[in-house]
Parts: sequence; structure tokens; C-alpha cells
Amino acid sequence: MLDTLERGIEGGKWFSLVDKVWNEKHLLLAAWSVISKDGAAGVDGQSCALLEAHVNETVVELSRLLKADRYEPRPVKRVWIDKLGTSEKRPLGIPTVRDRVVQTALAYVLEPIFERDFAEHSYGFRPGRNAQQAIARVQTLLAQGQVWVVDADLKGYFDSIPQDKLLAAVEKKIADGRILRLLEKYLKQGVLDSAKDWQPTGQGTPQGAVISPLLANIYLDPLDHLLANRGREMIRYADDFILLCRSRAEAEEALAEVAVWVKEAGLTLHPSKTRIVDASQPGGFDFLGWHFERGWKWPREKSVERFKAVLREQTPRTDGRSLPMIIGGLNRRLRGWSRYFAGGNGSLDTELDKWLRMRLRSILRKRERRKGRGRGLDHQRYPNAYFAELGLISLNALTRVKRANPA
Repeated sequence: MLDTLERGIEGGKWFSLVDKVWNEKHLLLAAWSVISKDGAAGVDGQSCALLEAHVNETVVELSRLLKADRYEPRPVKRVWIDKLGTSEKRPLGIPTVRDRVVQTALAYVLEPIFERDFAEHSYGFRPGRNAQQAIARVQTLLAQGQVWVVDADLKGYFDSIPQDKLLAAVEKKIADGRILRLLEKYLKQGVLDSAKDWQPTGQGTPQGAVISPLLANIYLDPLDHLLANRGREMIRYADDFILLCRSRAEAEEALAEVAVWVKEAGLTLHPSKTRIVDASQPGGFDFLGWHFERGWKWPREKSVERFKAVLREQTPRTDGRSLPMIIGGLNRRLRGWSRYFAGGNGSLDTELDKWLRMRLRSILRKRERRKGRGRGLDHQRYPNAYFAELGLISLNALTRVKRANPA
């Protein structure tokens, strides 16, 4: 396939691909990818552990069904999880493990075909690209004086993509009818909620599906190229994108271009969340977990709240595990935070370090049958050095090391 991509293909379309999806070697690779992620079970109750125990038999069966054109996806399991900072809940989709295997194999086949022509400024869910690169590009453009920012928000993007137009976008490069029918089955598989009520999915991509990020990138790719051809500086990560301009007039013109395309594509710009911002003035804008303002950047408030919520779950006062075990789990989270948010506000790292040590002191107070949070003399009973000796990572120290060794 890669050789063919380099040579070019007659008519620009691929006619025979489904045999690469049902190939047992490809399905086995896909199965191990699903197993490694260890996600939750779907509507059939099959876990990744069960898949691992019967991986060879499952692959043979999936291959047989796909060859016979008898494979039918199961509905996506819908669960509702808390939405941070509100009393609302948001839907989470969980496809079955078997569907995730087939979708992964399908993505293996389709991704190289579309990836080759995706725009340079698209960073989300693409091999060799990540959010850190997108953030670095934002900083470069801001430093060059492109401080007028179109902060765009597509309202319910993944749930609102018109399925007929999405399939038409795929058909521009894929002419294999079996592949197109398989994609359509996934789009139409529906969801099953906790009450076991099946609901059809007449629009959008399947919730939580392995294939959804690729399909979402395919659908927005024409917008990417339209704006690039007009000289716009766009940075996109999945459905989250901004445009950086040198003047308000340029930003208004760029936003108008986006609005026209979005309407024609059957999508909607969120009326209250889409705006034009002067990043050189107080207020700034948020993008990919960061807040940008007046030449500075720091983790946005929701990112900090979410991080602290995760740490709270790992440090309940009634936690009966040993302190080294608790700290080992915390360190994994702290390293992940530091990898992404290095180079931000150093004072925030200091405050998070203090807050986390307070949580640990509160656990120790509880074990001593004392009430309340860690405070007062607890700082002498359990000084910072005590936690350091137990291996607790300091975000502030990690930041200092990264600033001294940026490579």
C-alpha cells in the first residue's frame, strides 16, 4: 500500500481493500492493540482479559464473518459520567471489544491512504503528531505578532457530522463497496443505554469508536486545505481549532470563511463559545488545556481542576494502602502532568506540591485518629523531606530540571 501511495493510484481511488481488513495477521495485531489498552466491556460483557484468553479463536471467527460479509457490529454501550465543575453528565460510548478489533484493523488500512494528504496544521489523532507540537506552533505564531485569535468551537461535532456527507468524503478515495458498507454499519449501529433501550444514530460518528477520530479528520480535511490555500494560520487538534491573525480585520474575515464552510458542511459553530480574542490583552484564550495571555501560558483552570480531582480519588483519607504504594500511583500522574505542562507557571507547580502533601498529611492524621486536614504541627511531624524520602515527586523540581535541560 505504501509503495502504491508513493507511485500514485489510477483514478486516485482504492478498489480492493477489504481483504486487508479480514487478513488474520492484521486482525491479530489489532486484537493485541485493543488488549493493551484494557478498555471496559461493551454491551456483550466481553472484557479485554476474555479476548486475550481466546484471541486466536476470536480472530479466526472475525475473519470468517468479514470474508462472508456477515459481520454485524453491536450497539455502542452508553454510560453517563460526571462533567467536571457542573452537576451535568456527559455520554461515554463503549463499543464491544470485538468491534474495537475490527475497527482497529479497518483504521490500519484506511489511515495511510488519507494520512498522506492531511494538512500540515492538523495535529490530532495522527501518527507522529501530538498536542505538544500544536502548542509549540501556537507559541511561535504568537511570538511573530499573530495575536488576533479566532477561537472556534464546533457544537457537538462528533455527534452531528452528517453521515451521508461523511461517507461521500470517504468515497473520494475509497471505491471498495465492502469497506463502505462496513463503515455505514458502524455509523448506523446505534447506542444502548443503561435502560437497555436501543436508539438509532442518524448522524455523527459512533461514540468511543476507534475509527471515529480518523473519520472526524477526514471530514474536516477540506476546511484545513481551504484555509491553508488562503494563507490562514490554522492549528487544529480533532474538532478543536484556532486561527491566528495579525489584525482584527483579518480575524473577522477568517471567521466568516469558516462560518460559510461549516454551514455548508451541515455543522454548527457554537454561538457563545466562538469568538475573536486579542491575546496581547487581559483575558486571553484557552487551547488544548493551556491558557494563553499577554505572551505567557499556563494550565487553564479546568485542567487544574481535573488534575486535582484525579489526585483526590487517589488520596482518600480512609486509604488503607501503604504510603509508598499511594505515592507510587501519584508519581505516575505527576510525571504525566509534568510532561505536558512543563514550561508553564512555576508558582502553580509549587501550589500543587503543597496541596498534594496536605492530602497525604491528612491520610496520616486519620490513621492517628485525628480529625481534619493536614495542618499546623503536621508540617513538623511529616516535613517535606519525609515525603521526598518516600519517593514523592516534586512538580516544582521536575520543572526546574526541564528548564535547565529543555532537550
